[in-house]
Amino acid sequence: MINKVVVVTGGGQGIGRKIAMFFLKENWQCVVWEVDKEAGVELAQELNSPDFLNIHCDVSNEVSVKEAVNLTLKKFGQIDILVNNAAITCNKPIVRLSLIDWQSVINVNLTGTFLCSKYCESELRKNKGVIINICSTRAFQSESNTEAYSASKGGVYALTHALAVSLGPDVRVNSISPGWIDQSAEKKKDKVKGVVFSEADHLQHPAGRIGMPEDVARFAWFLSQPDNNFITGQNFIVDGGMASKMIYI
Repeated sequence: MINKVVVVTGGGQGIGRKIAMFFLKENWQCVVWEVDKEAGVELAQELNSPDFLNIHCDVSNEVSVKEAVNLTLKKFGQIDILVNNAAITCNKPIVRLSLIDWQSVINVNLTGTFLCSKYCESELRKNKGVIINICSTRAFQSESNTEAYSASKGGVYALTHALAVSLGPDVRVNSISPGWIDQSAEKKKDKVKGVVFSEADHLQHPAGRIGMPEDVARFAWFLSQPDNNFITGQNFIVDGGMASKMIYI
């Protein structure tokens, strides 16, 4: 047994779910901090492993994050990797985007990343750990009506290199910016749905296909490895080359 512990926020569904499952498969102890109680319980039941722990946690709430840290340490005794994955969207025209809408997205996506990093910091320093922030290509390019989400992910990008400088050399901090990732199968049971993509959808990616959550999970695993300890303060785009492609209409 590898005595290493990874925390994945928002790990009950989507990319975070696949990251949690990947680390568990590699014999790590894995803790998911998930605000959706149903999603977290379903994943715990599916995995049915003594090396997995689901904790109900709202990453935008300071008290909730502190409690999640305490419960994690009570169960497994340490934190080696923090994957800040929890995120929400609220895509509306700016004239309809309320201040509450805006603040809700910023609070989860950006403030949540700050709070989880802050309260895991001492454990990560002690264990020469790693923070992996799930950013987004939306930090660098946008679709219409994504102001709150794009701004939050731009903040995550900047927070990543700030943390890398402040916490180094004890803690390495990097971010991954996924592009178009098909997460439709990585949902709680009542949200799973089959999605059929066209050939054109796939072929607009230079890699020839839309991304899958395991593409991000494999890269998170790579960044977590001690042999890669010269990599910090960086953002890595995992989008099948889409952001590099010029498109003319």
